[in-house]
Amino acid sequence: MFRLLVKQARRHRGLIPLFFFIGLGMGSASLYLLRLAVRNPEVIWDRKNNPEPWNNLSPTHQYKFMAVETDYSKLKKERPDF
Repeated sequence: MFRLLVKQARRHRGLIPLFFFIGLGMGSASLYLLRLAVRNPEVIWDRKNNPEPWNNLSPTHQYKFMAVETDYSKLKKERPDF
């Protein structure tokens, strides 16, 4: 598969930026999915030790990638303790 891409890139030089940006986009998407799987509190990998990890988060904890207009330092706790 890789040999075919190299062969096409040598024959058609205009395809090199296309291959680069497609690879960059696929790599970025993969890293973002890995970040969502590891850092997001709604995703549970260890169910035995802590089955509800979102209850341990404080209301001021920012876990989103980008918060547009939310100031997390002023949020109050609106959920009960279990």
